[in-house]
Amino acid sequence: MADMAIASTQDADAIRAEIRAMGRAAKAATARLATTPPEAKTRALRAAAAAIRADQADILAENAKDMAFGKAKGLTPALLDRLELNPARIEAMAQGLDDIAELPDPVGAVTAEWTRPNGLRIARVRTPLGVIGVIYESRPNVTADAGALCLKAGNAVILRGGSESIHSSTRIADCLRAGLREAGLPEDAVQIVRTRDRAAVGALLTEPEFIDVIVPRGGKSLIQRVMDEARVPVFAHLEGLCHVYLHTAADPRKAQEIAWNAKMRRTGVCGSAETLLVDRAVAGVLIPPIAARLIEAGCEIRGDEVVRALVPEAVPATEQDWLTEYLDAILSIRVVDGLDAAIAHIERYGSHHTDSIVTEDQAAADAFLKRVDSAIVMHNASTQFADGGEFGMGAEIGISTGRMHARGPVGAEQLTSFKYVVRGTGQTRP
Repeated sequence: MADMAIASTQDADAIRAEIRAMGRAAKAATARLATTPPEAKTRALRAAAAAIRADQADILAENAKDMAFGKAKGLTPALLDRLELNPARIEAMAQGLDDIAELPDPVGAVTAEWTRPNGLRIARVRTPLGVIGVIYESRPNVTADAGALCLKAGNAVILRGGSESIHSSTRIADCLRAGLREAGLPEDAVQIVRTRDRAAVGALLTEPEFIDVIVPRGGKSLIQRVMDEARVPVFAHLEGLCHVYLHTAADPRKAQEIAWNAKMRRTGVCGSAETLLVDRAVAGVLIPPIAARLIEAGCEIRGDEVVRALVPEAVPATEQDWLTEYLDAILSIRVVDGLDAAIAHIERYGSHHTDSIVTEDQAAADAFLKRVDSAIVMHNASTQFADGGEFGMGAEIGISTGRMHARGPVGAEQLTSFKYVVRGTGQTRP
């Protein structure tokens, strides 16, 4: 199945016809993958990793085109950082494929089994989901992560990257297809939509005959469109409005290091902290040194009245600040009156993505981890660890903030469903 030539706009009917053709090819590929032995998938992933390393120069050249497009489009520095590739990031991408290749194959794994009094033996067995549509923005490395994880779980994938990353993503997808070809597997297990036209997104969202699940990765407007228009199941990845809460029993050194890392390691990732909550009892001790370090690193501080009294450089925080995923070097800081107030703030303003408490009080930590209803809750750790690779999954296709099927980092295991296999000896039901 040949993908579309790269284009900015196309006839909407032609795009829908092409998406359907890609869907049919993907369905045919899933039939092959469902019975593909783990060793063949491992060979394909290793070959794809080798292709990415061998094609580094070409990938960087394609990324340069995307960076020029992104700058002309007026992307923020944080979004340009997400878009940019360099030798280290390309090697990390290839290493991620190697890591996924080494993971246990989830397909066919027995997650539970039991025997009934009548002698029936029942097992719950992992199976592929089918054809997965992944719609994403900016980050071309998602192409490698999503393609590899879908393949590991026996799924075919149709990738629709952002308009700003189309050249990089296409070249990376070509490497994945080369790996499949070398392993004797259907290349159409990985396909990429090669047009910037937004009609392709609508076509993917409304083809339940060919697409089994949609995974969106991007900003609030993209996620909202997917949720509004999709006629297929969606692994919801809402915005990463992440919090770090410095409890009254926080270790000052840990508090400073975690607050800085959670915000400034990479400001454009979904696990970047957007709001820092600090107990009033320790605000005067913790906030000034933390804010000073952040400001020195180029971070803007937005705070409430207490924060502004402690940090003269801080600007007033508005109600909208507590609701904003900056994805930039901006941090809102609020002083709260204890654990209950911190949890209430997170419940009201958070996005159920990742939230962390810093404290040496185990009872407070346990209460926070139990009561905060987010996909990932942390104790004494940076929210930047909200990543499938850091969880030992090799990579992730996204962070699901929903409550159905998959939650948190979506790795190969989460890209499977299951069926019940029942073995009998001639039993009939009375």
